[in-house]
Amino acid sequence: MNLSNLHPAKNSRKDRKRVGRGPGSGYGKTAGRGTKGQKSISGYSRKRAFEGGQMPLNRRLPKRGFTNIFRKEYNPVNLDRLENIKKAEINLKDLVKAGIIKKETEPVKILGRGKLSSAKTIHAHKFSESAQKKIEKAGGKAVLIGS
Repeated sequence: MNLSNLHPAKNSRKDRKRVGRGPGSGYGKTAGRGTKGQKSISGYSRKRAFEGGQMPLNRRLPKRGFTNIFRKEYNPVNLDRLENIKKAEINLKDLVKAGIIKKETEPVKILGRGKLSSAKTIHAHKFSESAQKKIEKAGGKAVLIGS
């Protein structure tokens, strides 16, 4: 065996179909697209929800409500998760380090599930009423970020 008699495995290589190259190819004239109709023309592409001219499903269904484009999405963090952090002052860096939130830039809201056993100063973008009461009851402080 040498380089001069190497060749690919049988049926592993196939010539591409060259359409519209005359009658001898078997794909001349209409190029395998059949005759007439929308799909036989070059540049045809069907719209995503097209149903042959019938009113598409997404237009037949009723629309309700509205989406507030100014909505601010907060990451909820409960007090019982903050209880595990052994620090007197908890900020966003500590939450990322503990794996409670993914990024420091994400807005955080502290919620009141669970309780605090020690006084902690907690920095967050928002606090629920119950969380704020529980933090102050434990002798800690709820510090708002960005206000």
